[in-house]
Amino acid sequence: MYLTQGLHRAVREAPDRPATIFGDRIRTVAEHADRIARLAGGLRSLGIADGERVAVLSLNSDRYAELLLAVPWANGVLNPVNTRWSPQEIIYSLTDCDTSMLVVDDTFAPLVPGLVDGHPGLKTVVYAGDGPPPDGTPDGVVDYEELLAGSAPIPDARRGGDAIAGVFYTGGTTGFPKGVMLTHASILTSTLGAQATHPWCIPGGRVLHAAPMFHLADLAAWATQTLVGGTHVIVPAFDPVGVMAAIARHRVTTAALVPTKIQMLVDHPDRSRYDLSSVRAILYGASPISGALLERAVEAFPEAALTQAYGMTELSPITTLLTPDDHRRDDRLGAAGRAAVHAEVRIVDEAGEEVPRGTVGEIVARGGHVMAGYWGKPDETATALRDGWMHTGDGGYMDDDGYVHVVDRLKDMIVTGGENVYSVEVENALARHPAVAACAVIGVPDATLGERVHAVVVLQPGARVTLDELREHTKALVAGYKAPRSVEFVDTLPLSGAGKVLKRELRAPHWEGAERQVS
Repeated sequence: MYLTQGLHRAVREAPDRPATIFGDRIRTVAEHADRIARLAGGLRSLGIADGERVAVLSLNSDRYAELLLAVPWANGVLNPVNTRWSPQEIIYSLTDCDTSMLVVDDTFAPLVPGLVDGHPGLKTVVYAGDGPPPDGTPDGVVDYEELLAGSAPIPDARRGGDAIAGVFYTGGTTGFPKGVMLTHASILTSTLGAQATHPWCIPGGRVLHAAPMFHLADLAAWATQTLVGGTHVIVPAFDPVGVMAAIARHRVTTAALVPTKIQMLVDHPDRSRYDLSSVRAILYGASPISGALLERAVEAFPEAALTQAYGMTELSPITTLLTPDDHRRDDRLGAAGRAAVHAEVRIVDEAGEEVPRGTVGEIVARGGHVMAGYWGKPDETATALRDGWMHTGDGGYMDDDGYVHVVDRLKDMIVTGGENVYSVEVENALARHPAVAACAVIGVPDATLGERVHAVVVLQPGARVTLDELREHTKALVAGYKAPRSVEFVDTLPLSGAGKVLKRELRAPHWEGAERQVS
């Protein structure tokens, strides 16, 4: 199979159906396909060769959706760039996989001179904005719409199967980012497997793209809706009011959001002004959802079934699913679900041997959705992929019913007074306090304990709570040694582009000057 396959089917079956909606701009399936074929012709005319990398540095847009199909149509390889990176991180990713073409929008066009200087291998820059290129843009930058209008359509290369579809860089939480090579087959295996486990994209429906389109979480939504057929409703970036307005105006049926974004929507003071009843499915990930937030989400989205997905970029990205039926049981809400039909999952010890049910170990997975490897990093690939199993670096256990429970990134485990504490367990307990809107738990240095459990808390508006009150609340739910011994109150938690809490930023001031980040 190949990523463009769903488009060909849609052209035959529903050419007049809206394919993309971006603001007031609506393009039909037929128009979408014609633009993609012409854009692919333009990319080839600019010198893109078979397998060459094309980077996209842009906020979400209908042009981004065109590029996701035009690049493989032209037999190229995608390199979606993390929009939250610094210029140096962007240059690293472009250089690492020898990207020769970069497509930028209005927001990132000012970075072009520095990127060109930093990566001499960047031969072509395409400006995909709505107006003329901003002042300071180097000569020779190609206008996206002019390129498309002046190019003849070319036949689809039907790049697919085990051919690389894209190089997707990890967030760089440790060291330099790694380019994850995903094939057409791995992405579509994840797409089909997740949809077969529990259908969450509705044929002919409308999926919302509010998560960044460079990220695999949104790509999963895009690939699934493209495959089953439907409309992509796109907003430039997540904004609660903008998202609610788009849902109400365009009758969105499916949304992929992380719990932090769901919380922003359901707790927004203007939520009642928007009709959100069209949403039939919400897929979320990055962390479990608390019972309290679930109740508010059900109220805000009365017709929506919630599904949690667990995975990672290296798994294209979905491996386990917690289905809507599971969400009706309180004892399942802390789990990440069971293996989707396309995946095998085990919990193993350091020797790679499977551990008994209920025992914490490393979560590993194998199947057709596993990455081809890290670009140019054979040693790191060999470390991650052992005997066909992708070692996730996540600590967890599997219960007697086959549900996977993620307890933490293994590196995030806190060792306090000789006891292991998994921060997710403490966070789940803290989140149940009525004064807590959001929280993160980290280990910080302690002269007596080595590390102590430290909570970073965002309070509900107008709420007040003390450390002692939080400790007593937590100790009622988990062992006493797991309760936070210190707390700091903040207005917001730092989030990655995928909506995950950046714990390294929370740890940094506490471990400043230390040679190691753990004791």
